[in-house]
Amino acid sequence: MARVAKRYVCQNCGETHLKWAGACAACGTFNSVVEETPMEAPPRGLGAGKGAVVPLVPLKGASGPLSRLATGIAEFDRATGGGLVPGSALLVGGDPGIGKSTLLLQVSAALAAKGAAAVYVTGEEATDQVRLRAERLGLAGAKVALAAATSVRDILATIETVEDLKLVVIDSIQTMYLDTIESAPGTVGQVRGAAQELIRHAKRRGAALLLVGHVTKDGQIAGPRVLEHMVDAVLYFEGDRGHQFRILRAVKNRFGPTDEIGVFRMGDRGLAEVADPSALFLGERDAGISGAAVFAGMEGTRPVLLEIQALVAPAPPGSPRRAVVGWDGGRLAMLLAVLDARCGLALGGRDVYLNVAGGLRVAEPAADLAVAAALLSSYTDEAMPERTAVFGEIGLGGEIRPVAQAEARLKEAAKLGFTRALVPAGTRLKVGEIETIELGRLSELTARFDLARARQRERT
Repeated sequence: MARVAKRYVCQNCGETHLKWAGACAACGTFNSVVEETPMEAPPRGLGAGKGAVVPLVPLKGASGPLSRLATGIAEFDRATGGGLVPGSALLVGGDPGIGKSTLLLQVSAALAAKGAAAVYVTGEEATDQVRLRAERLGLAGAKVALAAATSVRDILATIETVEDLKLVVIDSIQTMYLDTIESAPGTVGQVRGAAQELIRHAKRRGAALLLVGHVTKDGQIAGPRVLEHMVDAVLYFEGDRGHQFRILRAVKNRFGPTDEIGVFRMGDRGLAEVADPSALFLGERDAGISGAAVFAGMEGTRPVLLEIQALVAPAPPGSPRRAVVGWDGGRLAMLLAVLDARCGLALGGRDVYLNVAGGLRVAEPAADLAVAAALLSSYTDEAMPERTAVFGEIGLGGEIRPVAQAEARLKEAAKLGFTRALVPAGTRLKVGEIETIELGRLSELTARFDLARARQRERT
């Protein structure tokens, strides 16, 4: 028998090395290269053995509508595209302590309350610890089958005995191992192999599989990137532990829209759904303070109104600070450069702090105009007019570009009682009683603020 050569695999990016190294040559991560023993390769060549003939079918067929298993937790069902698809695999990632296990325990209990057979397998806690959490959440009476195991072989043998299985939760995939792979749990080979076996079994049984995944310090799911390609949906559970809000965001979904979100509020009794996140995010807003603007954004198919806060302050010579929470720091730097070059503002030498209130992270360029309005409001110490929503993308030439789904944004603003909206030129929409003020260039926004008084205040 041929000797199986050992290899060294980076646990951060999956790159294979011929020998051990202190840092991965592909991603630069230190102390991430681990020795792994690969499985023996099968014989090569067509003469080694023929494969089975796979039946070919026409593209057009009599496929029925996609069936879904609704959990009854509306925000979770929204993020997954309408509920769990039988035989699908979903990967849920998030920071430690953000509430992933709490969410999936509540999902399991909700399905079990509907009579569906649900199995919750934990590899990180003892069964007594999970029971204590269930008691705190008021779910101690839920008919969820619980097990503490890390061997994939044992888990598959166990769930094979469950009749009419509908849901399997694995918490977490980094703790599972296959005894056919000679490496420690959590390594690239173990994570890939364990996930493959669990997904194959779930698809054969027609049960939905929920995998909990650890994340790296950069917020990405730890392990090989191929893991995200193997599953049908990837959900990130986001939020700041200092805030009560939690966001379940779909970044990949083969059975529904991506970038859809579900909003929850963490409390003493677990996660509660937030049916109207706009009203909640703006509930504690003080409209008379400068440096704040209301952004009418879109999260998937859902319009959400958020408060963007900015603070422009004097800085020591030569060392201005930039601090951003909930937005892209690179985009803020670009926007400050446009304000300096196209509008004559001298913000480059001042400290700039930006925050999206509520702990939500905004990624769409449509927030540019709201960020600019918040910066100008702080710089001039003038509060934005009450009941005014803002959205629009800003180009490098200072032009304000139209954005998608403007009507949905305006309808959400009208529903919350807003009477005015600053929008890109060409929007040409009339929604309710909202007065739309179209802006074609960034200079038209700066003209609405008293910059001369702000400069005079600086000189004095």
